[in-house]
Amino acid sequence: MSRTLILQILLAAFVFASAVGVVVARHEARQAFIDHQAGLNERDALNLEWTQLQLEQATWATQARIEAAARDRLGMIQPGPDRIVYVEGRTWAR
Repeated sequence: MSRTLILQILLAAFVFASAVGVVVARHEARQAFIDHQAGLNERDALNLEWTQLQLEQATWATQARIEAAARDRLGMIQPGPDRIVYVEGRTWAR
């Protein structure tokens, strides 16, 4: 075999290897993009769930709801003005 033929075969092998490398790199880039999009979708879903949980917590923690639960479930009543005792003193501080 001539030296030119060996060089051509070697260059063809390098071109083929380079083409395979490009295909592999593009596949990995596409897979990374798909994983990234999945992560963004999961983040958005978790943010939506967090917002809904905050709204639910705010709803359950309203003063009227707490008073109604205290009256209905625990049988508590609001004391009359003659039964309320005010304690004076220093305010709590940390």
